[in-house]
Amino acid sequence: MSETVKSAAAEDSGTRRVDLDITGMTCASCVGRVERKLGKLEGVTATVNLPLEAAAVTVPTSVTDEEIIAAVDRAGYSASIRRAPSDTGTSTASATVTRSGHPELGDGEESSDGDHGKHDNHPDHDGHGHQGEHDVQGTHSNHGPDGHEGHENHLNHGPSGDVVKPRLIGAAVLTLPLFLISMVPALQFPHWGWVALALATPVTFWAAWPFHTAAFKAARHGSSTMDTLVSIGVLAAWGFSTAELLLEPDMTAHAGAAMGGGGMASMADHQLYFETAGVVTTFLLLGRWLEARAKKRAGHALKSLLDLGAKTATVLRDGVEVTVPAAQLVPGDEFVVRPGEKVATDGYVVSGHSAVDTSLITGESVPEEVGPEDTVTGATVNTSGRLLVRATRTGSDTTLAQMGRLVSDAQTGKAPIARLADRISAVFVPIVLVIAVITFALWLLFSGDLHAAFRAAVAVLVIACPCALGLATPVGLLAGTGRASQLGILIRGPEVLEDTRTVDTIVLDKTGTVTAGDLAVTAVTPLNGHDADQVLRLAGAVESHSEHPIAAAITTAARDAAASSEASDYSDSADFSGSTVPEVTGFESAAGGGVRGTVAFPRNHRDDSGVAVAIGRQSPQQLPTQTLGEPGPADFRTHTVAAGRSSYIATQLSSGSLTADEQQQLADAEAAGATAIWVSVDGQVAGIISLQDTIKESSAPAIAEFKRLGLRPILLTGDNAEVAAQVAAAVGISAQDVFAGVRPEDKVAKVIELQEAGRVVAMVGDGVNDAPALAQADLGIAMGSGTDVAREAADITVMGSSLGQVVQSVQLSRKTLGIIKSNLFWAFAYNTLGIPVAALGLLNPMLAGAAMAASSVLVVANSLRLTRFGR
Repeated sequence: MSETVKSAAAEDSGTRRVDLDITGMTCASCVGRVERKLGKLEGVTATVNLPLEAAAVTVPTSVTDEEIIAAVDRAGYSASIRRAPSDTGTSTASATVTRSGHPELGDGEESSDGDHGKHDNHPDHDGHGHQGEHDVQGTHSNHGPDGHEGHENHLNHGPSGDVVKPRLIGAAVLTLPLFLISMVPALQFPHWGWVALALATPVTFWAAWPFHTAAFKAARHGSSTMDTLVSIGVLAAWGFSTAELLLEPDMTAHAGAAMGGGGMASMADHQLYFETAGVVTTFLLLGRWLEARAKKRAGHALKSLLDLGAKTATVLRDGVEVTVPAAQLVPGDEFVVRPGEKVATDGYVVSGHSAVDTSLITGESVPEEVGPEDTVTGATVNTSGRLLVRATRTGSDTTLAQMGRLVSDAQTGKAPIARLADRISAVFVPIVLVIAVITFALWLLFSGDLHAAFRAAVAVLVIACPCALGLATPVGLLAGTGRASQLGILIRGPEVLEDTRTVDTIVLDKTGTVTAGDLAVTAVTPLNGHDADQVLRLAGAVESHSEHPIAAAITTAARDAAASSEASDYSDSADFSGSTVPEVTGFESAAGGGVRGTVAFPRNHRDDSGVAVAIGRQSPQQLPTQTLGEPGPADFRTHTVAAGRSSYIATQLSSGSLTADEQQQLADAEAAGATAIWVSVDGQVAGIISLQDTIKESSAPAIAEFKRLGLRPILLTGDNAEVAAQVAAAVGISAQDVFAGVRPEDKVAKVIELQEAGRVVAMVGDGVNDAPALAQADLGIAMGSGTDVAREAADITVMGSSLGQVVQSVQLSRKTLGIIKSNLFWAFAYNTLGIPVAALGLLNPMLAGAAMAASSVLVVANSLRLTRFGR
């Protein structure tokens, strides 16, 4: 698995992470220079992103912000520390990002990290919507980008098109007449050359000024960039033409002079190149403007993600509703969410029932029903009822904030495939300068034509485009990871893209991944004269005191049956009237085995008796019990009843064992893929309750798609072989690729076994017990509906619960990698072919400038195809 615990390691080794905004970078050479300068600081590593004009820097705590900024300045660029608005007066650059992506909190703050139990309170919160010592406008006033209001500081999409636009318009207005009078003899007039000089000068020195200043800064620090090539080319064209005109003032005294005859002049014959300076500058500015707009569009997904959060929240303060900025919420605050409003931050429902639209976060279109004690995620939309929610995570700890950080980190990172481009870009500009000088010298030596030599050299300078190389990888990442976030898919880093290409086996944990993870009662088999309704309701009464998933399923089924039944032997006001359950006393829980309790019925009930009920699950022996409560009052009669599987139920039966017929009933239930729970009364078996996990609708199509992608699906489960085989058959997994009865600690061993057999393994899971296997796998994919531990161990997180999103994550990752490769191929091909063509004198400098601008724009446009993925 790729780079699992980078930031946590950084924390342990006394380092911190600093995020920089850098201005002035234009190409891959710029990126390489900044990274090298920062890397010269002891213990510092940096990854620079060109389209975002940002850098993620890991520095020892001994290195100050001033040293970091000075290093960037020595590279010839300007840098500033990206701070959340709440970072006022601090000397550290930015919060250190831990493995989970949570910034360290300042003094006086505590994280609501981890599971954030449903009733977690902020340490300085009284639990009634009041703040303690914390000032609302102080420490918690804004959590920066992750608190939604400050995301502009968190996201920079590179040079703004608005900055380039005025220079582009000015250059275009001046260059159009300059080009026409230079290239069309019919439009020329006496001494037009001086007019051309007047038109070209502001274009050269005002419109092209950003190129010159960037080149000067680079030269001052002993380096060169793409701007160096452009600046030299433009200044050379203007300077050469000006010198020619000054040396021979009357060279354009007559219309058409220096144009080589009537008609459209030959570009190879004319002596002045003012139009070259103008057209090259205009084309490059146009390219920069289009590039800025396209990069902004490519990064729009992240900005949209950060903008999802609610801006205000209606907080309850002493029973009064008060509207406050959402960024001021702290854990423990209770706030109201009305129909149509967004949930202001992560929390759990205190009261109310509703359906919450989670599509913007999870990518799933079906609203999720929520009620008291259910968790809700910030930025989701309440569609119906009024909810009262207690905040558990705020600011940078929220799910939305963590998603934003993961996407941003993935976009800032560097894919392994980009390393070749980095190595080439490090020497690209100096090599081009040398080629231009050699071109000029050879043309002059062999042809003796100064003008031809000049044209060829300028064309070499102008056509070379390290910019396309620099944009090829980061813009692809920007578009791909941005689109992934819109689909509810979070990719931890760019190296993950390579992993999705190489995996050939995908291991699927059954529960919660292939199946819904929600057991449901599928059948009740009554025995020995009992009826199904009685068996289910007795079991439900006792199981209502247990928190086990099986208990919850039986209780739900019993309540549903009671609510839909008008009358039965056990449904009067004392027991299952409506959706209530009978009162249970003397409840006992045997850890890992089962539960037992006395269900009390009044003496005037039909059988004038109470029934003691025991519910059990498979266990090798009866375990120590935990007793809750005492037997019921004297007017209730009790009878011993037991239920369960295997040895536990045997200990509750008068006979001490199941009969052969009963064993066969158990075998039949398990053969059908069910989990069997026995219920008995007075030491005699009363019936069997069969439960099954439901298979997700998305699982079978997803398995078929995995196979189409060349992945071998393997099912891993702790359930018995019969259950595993039934699920595998239903979703299309081969019987030989099913591993049942696998304990949590054995999941890692199974992944290792596959890896040792030469397989490149992806693991998909959602539980705490899946985390070690997710970390061991070559590619770990966590379902977002699962635990925090599983998500933190994974390379990819899908925020929904659909296996189809896992398919999308693999497809999109591979497509993003393909786009990056095609970008790099065409960028390399362009420079490999373009420079020799220009050196041979086959390309006019104006056309070279247009081609150079087009190469960058095409790289960005190619990447934007990713924004249409899945539409």
